[in-house]
Amino acid sequence: MTSYRPLSTQEIKKLEQQGCVCDNWIQIKVNEGFDPAYVRQTYFSGEILLGKFQRSFKFPGGVTKHSGIFNATIHNSIIEDDVYINQVRNQIANYHIQCNVVIENVDSLTTVGKPCFGNGQKIAVLNEAGGREVPIFNELSAHTAYLMVFYRHRPGLIEMLNRMVDDYCKKVCSEKGTVEKGARILNSRTILNVNIGTDAVVEGIYRLVNGTINSSSKHPSYFGPGVIAEDFIAASGATVTDATLISKCFIGQGCTLGKHYSAENSVFFANCQGFHGEACSIFAGPYTVSHHKSTLLIAGYYSFLNAGSGSNQSNHLYKLGPVHQGVVERGSKTTSDSYLLWPAKIGAFSLVMGRHYRNPDTSNFPFSYLIENKDESYLAPGVSLRSVGTMRDARKWPTRDKRKDPHKLDYITFNLLSPYLVDKMIKGKETLIKLKETSGATSDYFMYNSVKIEAKALERGLQLYDIGIIKFLGNGLLKKLELAKFNSLEELRQALIPESEEGAGEWVDMAGLIVPKEKVLQLAEKIEHGKINTFQEMNDTFMEWHDNYYMWAWSRSYAMFQSALNIDLANISKQQLLDFIDKWKSAVVNLDKMMFEDARKEFTLKAQTGFGLDGEDEIRNNDFEQVRGAFEKHPTVCDIVNHIEKKEKLAKIISEKIKSL
Repeated sequence: MTSYRPLSTQEIKKLEQQGCVCDNWIQIKVNEGFDPAYVRQTYFSGEILLGKFQRSFKFPGGVTKHSGIFNATIHNSIIEDDVYINQVRNQIANYHIQCNVVIENVDSLTTVGKPCFGNGQKIAVLNEAGGREVPIFNELSAHTAYLMVFYRHRPGLIEMLNRMVDDYCKKVCSEKGTVEKGARILNSRTILNVNIGTDAVVEGIYRLVNGTINSSSKHPSYFGPGVIAEDFIAASGATVTDATLISKCFIGQGCTLGKHYSAENSVFFANCQGFHGEACSIFAGPYTVSHHKSTLLIAGYYSFLNAGSGSNQSNHLYKLGPVHQGVVERGSKTTSDSYLLWPAKIGAFSLVMGRHYRNPDTSNFPFSYLIENKDESYLAPGVSLRSVGTMRDARKWPTRDKRKDPHKLDYITFNLLSPYLVDKMIKGKETLIKLKETSGATSDYFMYNSVKIEAKALERGLQLYDIGIIKFLGNGLLKKLELAKFNSLEELRQALIPESEEGAGEWVDMAGLIVPKEKVLQLAEKIEHGKINTFQEMNDTFMEWHDNYYMWAWSRSYAMFQSALNIDLANISKQQLLDFIDKWKSAVVNLDKMMFEDARKEFTLKAQTGFGLDGEDEIRNNDFEQVRGAFEKHPTVCDIVNHIEKKEKLAKIISEKIKSL
């Protein structure tokens, strides 16, 4: 622990000669090695602790400045070693400035009262009128927020979670704010009741009030020019800049908000991006992206969303206020000028095109197109499964994970096909069959939850869901057979038995983390009974779930073989295995070929429109190839071709292994 001593008479005299003023020099204590030469034109008041100033800092343009305090007013603060403070126009009051911090050209940095620095601030998520409030805090994860928002039917759980937040806040509330080591605050105006984390950069902001900018040396956070933020918390690696307006928001790890974005009463989790547009009362799960000026996201729950230009929703029918909410499940896209009237629930990996006023619920139809035609909503089930864009999305997300902090708050399941979505496909398939049976096979279209499904779209949906189900189950089966050692059919059957019965039931998507529902319910019960009472324990649980995904997913797959395909893996024969492997290979190859043909559409003559402006066909073709490349050499196309070869080879190897038994 650093020891401090009173100033000597000579040091006080030196400080006064250099334009320093203090009402009571006795209240200033300094570290051994303190040199008054590096403190000038500064007014001190209250209790002050000063470190030693020995290092220099490099600034842009090759300028070097020695640490110290110059042209400032410091009140009741701790200034650790090697801090550079200059040109503070009003004051630094009630702050703990850790070592190696730079503060220059700042209006004020002040703590008033005993704030919690944004911790405990309640955010009216999803329902703008309230009822699903999330009290934000530094360690908030998407999965904890999910429980707070969507498990209101368990008031005991909500009460315990709120109590945990209150206990957490008691530890962080303080009469002194903190600027942690290595942080830089430059060319900024008002900062009131804000904690600033390690190596964070705050530059050119207009006003920050009641918040925390968490940061780490591995992934510093950045708040840039023109930002106004009130009642907020930002996690490590967050970037907020370009006159963005923030009010009552949580901004997660690796998130970027900029280019005049406006957000209020919203939570953004890992790797979200918001530019130009507006967010109000949204739960933005991981990878929610909105890049366009005219886009409004309001009162909705999203994850892995790509919001197109002019995408809008309505939560207000001008009766009882803005009380409606919507859900757009993971991986969906909203096209330009799309519109949804809440309440609505859109299935995972759906494409929403046009304007939809009839409150559709397509949650049991993942991978679908929801399209408006003459004011009616039409559903094309399953067609996104064959889209090359769906595959591209699933592959790009892991590579676009910006988080560098080793301490992750959100645990993300990136798998395109999962027990959660395959369950949805099975339900979707069953629903389509029932619609066909009840409405008659000769019907031109079928109605379901306010949407029309044309007969040909229904038949295509049945085929595509079959392919998706077989592909997922086969992927798990062949991976088990590939890794297992067996010399007889009985040994093979034994190798397929799941390691655990956990995960054999229903699964949920918990804001990016796909887990067995039984696990979520067990966690809720433990929290309600006080067996888990810290957020660290909860985050450890989420990490365990994430690590056990494949083991539990196989438990669910093992059960699905019986329920969905009527195949009993415990008593499966050689021929059944070989037949299924052929069926799996056919499903995988056919789906890949559909994606191959979908990709080819991006290289047709129509796609070349606008190329080769000053020439004929040959110049147009050459111009197109120079810009876009050749179809056969495109990375995604090559991936598809390689994937077909790889899966055909795997099917052959496993089949020969089984035949030899």
